[in-house]
Amino acid sequence: MAEGIVLAGGYSSRFSTNKMTTLLNGKPLIRHTVDTMTRHVTKVYVVTGFYHDEIVRLFQDDSRVEIVRNPDFAKGMFTSIKQGVAMVKSDFFLIPGDCPLVDDSTYGKLLSSSGTIRVPIYRNRKGHPIFLEKNLIPELLSEPDTSNLRIFRDRHEVNYVITEDEGIVRDIDTLTDLVETSVKLKGDTTK
Repeated sequence: MAEGIVLAGGYSSRFSTNKMTTLLNGKPLIRHTVDTMTRHVTKVYVVTGFYHDEIVRLFQDDSRVEIVRNPDFAKGMFTSIKQGVAMVKSDFFLIPGDCPLVDDSTYGKLLSSSGTIRVPIYRNRKGHPIFLEKNLIPELLSEPDTSNLRIFRDRHEVNYVITEDEGIVRDIDTLTDLVETSVKLKGDTTK
């Protein structure tokens, strides 16, 4: 079985507060992302940064989740990716914490597909989570901090897995996004 990395190290600058702990239908936003992932992995590593203490409090009683602080979060998201990748020992999923609408079925499709890197597609748009096989760990860790996941991904053969899951391309950047997502979640009893 795979492991999971959830990225939660940013400043939430477009949101004006810590969006990861903002309630979405009565539950912190990041909990939606983590709870869906935990059904498909042995362990979830949540990589924090600016709002470390707040996120630690959210998961302090959850044995499925380990919090990893990225001391270099101010240098960009790829440093958080590398911090998470340094923790995993097996194949893994990678997703930003602000993607609460990803459906269970997408994780299942990615797990049952083949390929060193697997990326879900919805209506020709690439999304999250991304699945990476463990043999990529050393290469990812040696990638410069100034790189990004797209650069890394595009150097490899990728299996693009078609889904009917609009949640793979929806993230929360603004309060308007939060309101729209709340409406979508009200019709979904699994989140």
